[in-house]
Amino acid sequence: MNVSSAIVYASPRRTDDVRASLAGLPGVEIHKETDDGRFIVTVEDASGATSADTMMRLHRLDGVLFAAMVYQYSDESGTCEERPI
Repeated sequence: MNVSSAIVYASPRRTDDVRASLAGLPGVEIHKETDDGRFIVTVEDASGATSADTMMRLHRLDGVLFAAMVYQYSDESGTCEERPI
């Protein structure tokens, strides 16, 4: 299982579009949104898509100016690994 958190910067005029796109991605949850177009999200492995694949998709969403991973947690085969970014 992998869980990552990210800040997604959207064009302020496109926040509605970006919000809808984020909500439509499996494993993505929006935790906070600011008035200037920033979204704080978590990304988990879901529906056959890895969190890494989904993180890359964040960059390609229409209206997204920039996306930055802030934190990544991985728990595989009984081992735990945390990687602050």
